[in-house]
Amino acid sequence: MGTKYHLVDAGRWPGVYCYASSERRYQGKADVCYVVAYRLDKKLRWEKVGWKSEGYTPPIAGEIRAERMKQIRHGEEVKTSKEIQREQRQKNREIDEIAAAYFDARRGERWRRIDEKRYMKHIAPLLGKKTVKTLSPLDVARVKQSMKGLAPSTIWGALEILRRVLNHGAKIGMCPSLKFSIEMPKKDNEVVEYLTAEEVSRFLQVLEDWPNQDAARMLKLALFSGMRRGEIFKLQVADVDFRLGLITLRGPKGGKTVSIPLNPIVRKILTDQIHWKSARWPGSDYVFPGKGGAQRTDSNAVDRIKSAANLPKRFRIFHGLRHHYAVTLANSGKFSLDVIGELLTHKSIAMTKRYGQFLPDTMKRAGELAAEVVMKGIGGDGADIVALNVYAKSE
Repeated sequence: MGTKYHLVDAGRWPGVYCYASSERRYQGKADVCYVVAYRLDKKLRWEKVGWKSEGYTPPIAGEIRAERMKQIRHGEEVKTSKEIQREQRQKNREIDEIAAAYFDARRGERWRRIDEKRYMKHIAPLLGKKTVKTLSPLDVARVKQSMKGLAPSTIWGALEILRRVLNHGAKIGMCPSLKFSIEMPKKDNEVVEYLTAEEVSRFLQVLEDWPNQDAARMLKLALFSGMRRGEIFKLQVADVDFRLGLITLRGPKGGKTVSIPLNPIVRKILTDQIHWKSARWPGSDYVFPGKGGAQRTDSNAVDRIKSAANLPKRFRIFHGLRHHYAVTLANSGKFSLDVIGELLTHKSIAMTKRYGQFLPDTMKRAGELAAEVVMKGIGGDGADIVALNVYAKSE
């Protein structure tokens, strides 16, 4: 055993031992450590219970030994306090450790480094060494306070990274689920991107002339289907049902597998792409294969296409094309927000409402029509309306 153990009281607490520390002091005397002994699988097992200075006593040590003996008698798994503590630590890791596992799982994703920098800047300094069990709403409030003065969307983004990290940790057993909800700030500066008619025309012409039609068809698909970048990269040949006219989206943002309709333009895009893919990468399952036929993780060509089409610098190519698709449908007057939400695979109508804003030309036509309606409502005749239009043009 090395250290010499002394039986405390065989009559009152059988199997309970102790030893005096040569270094630790308590109440002017050597601190005492209590240890219990029992046989497991015919082997004598010694388990440290704790120090007298920590509040441990012979009766407590006796209760722990009695619990171990009960487990052995009933054939249950027996774990020492040290093993239990080790397992608990494994299931309640520091947030920095959970974050490292989360970002490692996202290796190869385009926005991983941006999110990691955001985490290291705003979350790690305040919460990185804490565990989920010790995390409180006050800790989250401290993060918000430290970001005071920044845009609401920036604060929202940092808290969203924290939420994703903690959800990932709970999912893989590195921490328990958070016991409270993180209150997210309202993103008043949410940007809805769209292109003008001239920009769309210029963009489509560049796509038609682009030497790498694999990349061109990928962007056409985004424009005419509203599919997310990740959904396009994950798309497999088996996900396209030309007979039923449906595209199955694997692991969309909402998490649940869904399908969207295969419109005629998208049907042609995918037919051409699958034909090209079958000749170039016959063994690949992906419609838009990456290196070696594996799942694509990025596309350098899209930025060059954006530059060649002279699109605005602020326009995020995949994200922007999805926005443009949604806003164009909303402005047509032929689709309700509910239908648009279904096409975009949104989980709630609240996510779709931001696309209810109108493009400038639509807004202008609506304003002119509103003036005519108001004029008719006060008894104006056709001549008044013509005069109103002439006046508006002179302005």
